[in-house]
Amino acid sequence: MSAVAEIASEPEDLEQIREAVRALCADFPGEYWRDKDRVKAYPQEFVTALTESGFLACLIPEEYGGSGLDITHAGAILEEIQRAGCNGGACHAQMYTMGTILRHGNPEQKARWLPKIASGALRLQAFGVTEPTSGTDTLSLRTTAVKKGDKYIVNGQKVWTSRAEYSDLMLLLARTTPKDQVEKRTDGLSVMVVDMQAAKDNGLTIRPLETMMNHSSCEVFFDDMEVPAENLIGVEGKGFRYIIDGMNAERILIAHECIGDGRWFIDKGTAYAKDRSVFGRPIGQNQGIQFPIARAYAHIEAANLMVKDAARKFDAGVPCGAEANMAKMLASEAAWEAAEMCVQTHGGFGFATEYDVERKFRETRLYQVAPISTNLILAFIGEHVLGLPRSY
Repeated sequence: MSAVAEIASEPEDLEQIREAVRALCADFPGEYWRDKDRVKAYPQEFVTALTESGFLACLIPEEYGGSGLDITHAGAILEEIQRAGCNGGACHAQMYTMGTILRHGNPEQKARWLPKIASGALRLQAFGVTEPTSGTDTLSLRTTAVKKGDKYIVNGQKVWTSRAEYSDLMLLLARTTPKDQVEKRTDGLSVMVVDMQAAKDNGLTIRPLETMMNHSSCEVFFDDMEVPAENLIGVEGKGFRYIIDGMNAERILIAHECIGDGRWFIDKGTAYAKDRSVFGRPIGQNQGIQFPIARAYAHIEAANLMVKDAARKFDAGVPCGAEANMAKMLASEAAWEAAEMCVQTHGGFGFATEYDVERKFRETRLYQVAPISTNLILAFIGEHVLGLPRSY
């Protein structure tokens, strides 16, 4: 049993895990992240520390070398990372992307990949889904995988494939049956695992994208890239269902990160409002400063209740699509409100890099757009929860 699993077996498991994460993050203060952000460098030391601690393998069953914990524990880990001023975006996919292999892979695939993912010997950080032409219309993606003998030949392009430069494996969604030849619109897409180290310069090209935050996002190009047929996950043509199956976990975990971000902004803003004096008194004594902090706190705490409910239902194995989507939307919006408040509270110093506010401000804005936009969440609620006509 790993150290993380031993902690989780105790009655106070969740708080002990939070304390352990806080202790780890203390070794990576704001200066570390500012240095990485300045040159857009990958925080390898931080990711290595999380891997060696076992935190990134918390959702992998013990039989494969993980801790066998649930989404509630994984969410607590990511929340504390963000609340400590760190950035889990560098590695959070290592937690949830492997879920497709765990739930839909065959025994040989699980035995081949999961122990090495758990130990950190293999990094499964890249998730190849989004394309420049289809965007959020996943069923219209154009990357193709044509089976020839014992391999698939892949051609196409992906965009916003984060951490592609720092991943050994990629979970790839590609079209194996033309769209006009499928019975159901959700059929014809397949999921396969790409050995990126073997594919580099052998049909795989990675181009980093310059973005407003240090997120290691890339464009990925496939030019007759070969993928062994044995790397196909599940049944050919059913990959869209496998991907959707893992998206609830992704959204719940991202929502936890947003709660952590929001609490970081509230802690930061509150401390500054107490310490900063203007006109002979703390600025936090003024309602114009105090009330936005209080409002941001109330909204973060309300969003956190939705996040907890979504995690509870996911762990219980009951349908939670609506809850996962609402949790991600409410948490990301509450975090952004807290970010705005924190900048306003700091005034001009909110734009000074040494305070870390502007860095976190940029980082938290991402989660209203990815991994699913607010508009798509509202469309889901309108159609599938309220029974309204499809709006797109």
